[in-house]
Amino acid sequence: MKLNVAILPGDGVGPEVTAEAEKVLHSVVTLFGHKLDTSIGLIGGSAIDETGTALPENTLNICRNSDAILFGAVGGPKWDSASSSTRPEDGILAIRKELGLFANIRPVKAYNSLIHSSPLKEDRLSGVDMVIVRELTGGLYFAQPKKRWADESGRQAVDTLLYSEKEIFRIMKVAFELASTRKLKVTSVDKFNVLETGRLWREIATEVSSDYPDIDLEHMLVDNAAMQLVRAPAKFDVIVSENTFGDILSDEASVLTGSMGMLPSASLSGSISESAASSKASLYEPIHGSAPDIQGKGVANPIAAILSVAMMLRYSFDLREEAEVIELAVQDTLDSQYRTPDLATDKSIVVSTSEMGLQITNRINKTTN
Repeated sequence: MKLNVAILPGDGVGPEVTAEAEKVLHSVVTLFGHKLDTSIGLIGGSAIDETGTALPENTLNICRNSDAILFGAVGGPKWDSASSSTRPEDGILAIRKELGLFANIRPVKAYNSLIHSSPLKEDRLSGVDMVIVRELTGGLYFAQPKKRWADESGRQAVDTLLYSEKEIFRIMKVAFELASTRKLKVTSVDKFNVLETGRLWREIATEVSSDYPDIDLEHMLVDNAAMQLVRAPAKFDVIVSENTFGDILSDEASVLTGSMGMLPSASLSGSISESAASSKASLYEPIHGSAPDIQGKGVANPIAAILSVAMMLRYSFDLREEAEVIELAVQDTLDSQYRTPDLATDKSIVVSTSEMGLQITNRINKTTN
């Protein structure tokens, strides 16, 4: 099979972790006899510096002409001026909107070898294996009006929380289809008691559930969901929520794995079963940010980016065996006590970003398919 992949390293540690993920991708492609074409695109702050925009037209064209996109991270203090009309984050938001990437899939798994890296008690982490499905192109991040202004009463700002029936319906379908391949449970997260959007969200979730009689639907207020994620995380299977809640909850869930550097994600334009046949490229990225404070120090954890490649192979190319080879190599590396500093304990073999990538790549290269 020929794989045509766009690579958008971005800012901060983005180039560092995507470099290791790309090495892993090349190793797997070689192992299984596939062909790989990659194209590099500017995005975020680096794109602003070079072109004046966070998403140059050339980058967007590269993405449109690719089968899948591997993205690093964007942002940093250099571009944080409140008065700036263009921000690095505008680039990734624009790609999501342009390609219709409305469904963000974020798996959260507690590895046995990393249990001591989490601040939570070991008994709470046993059996944690969930997926957070986040609606990605609606809500506060996209709806209008969105602006700042000043008048005689002072400075003001507004963001709009807007969801249509169609937007909620399609993300619910993704969540229920995913749950049908897992433990048959969906937890729909909303703010039903305060927000009109929350009431519509709950109403449509209930309607969609009638098409999936074998799946248990649980409604949960977002405040309770945030608490249950640390009190009883193993109770969750598939969590589905709107954009802002999903962003916050998935970042909170990173504490279960010990580090945000462990969580991959996929952004899709349809259900998982439709992704490989879709004419639109899906986007894969680690959930962590650009981490400018550790940029260039060689300490960033590349595992989330590497596991994002595994998701890419599984969802965009239906290459499940290849994806499993990556996942097993990651697990074996962790079981062998190799750690980047974010996960290190007294018993760890502490390695750099590139050394962690090398450990995983070496294990892939020793695999026989």
